[in-house]
Amino acid sequence: MKLKFPLIWAITLGLAMAGPGANAETNPRVAIDTSMGRIVVELYPEKAPKTVDNFLQYVKDGHYDGTIFHRIIGNFMIQGGGYTKNFYQGDLQPKSTRAPIPLESQNGLKNDKGWIAMARTAVPDSATSQFFINTVNNDSLNHPSPDGHGYAVFGQVVEGMDIVMAIAGVSTGSMGPMRDVPAEAVVIQEVTRLDP
Repeated sequence: MKLKFPLIWAITLGLAMAGPGANAETNPRVAIDTSMGRIVVELYPEKAPKTVDNFLQYVKDGHYDGTIFHRIIGNFMIQGGGYTKNFYQGDLQPKSTRAPIPLESQNGLKNDKGWIAMARTAVPDSATSQFFINTVNNDSLNHPSPDGHGYAVFGQVVEGMDIVMAIAGVSTGSMGPMRDVPAEAVVIQEVTRLDP
């Protein structure tokens, strides 16, 4: 049954709801423990199977542990999962990743506030480990915008949206060629899978 009210409203009220295409009890969840608190994300493999498998493999490998949110635009999104704290010592090279995955942006999930999507380059099938959490409804990122391809959404924040918004509110500046870098590191201390 399709919900007739904004999903973020339900999250704000703390209602337990089934995610798209599956029972909430069967959808995998991960905890993103950051230096500012815990964020819990529910993933939707029925909607974005390759994207979810890719993300969970990075979680299993411990890839995200010790990475940072390196790009924060408060009224847009927070992006992380690619760089370590060495970024702040001038190491602007992202961590090594596996091969890119196919873009799953036509799955019906939207880049709305509180939803998580894969970051990519101008090449559609280029997502690896970096992800972002939308801090507002970003219709301009939904397929076919902004470049005919869109960005693949694969889950939603179900706990810790206050932490997401606190991260979105940190002071930012430039570092080398990169903009919107937090003045102080916001560290992803550990990402763990919570259920099967």
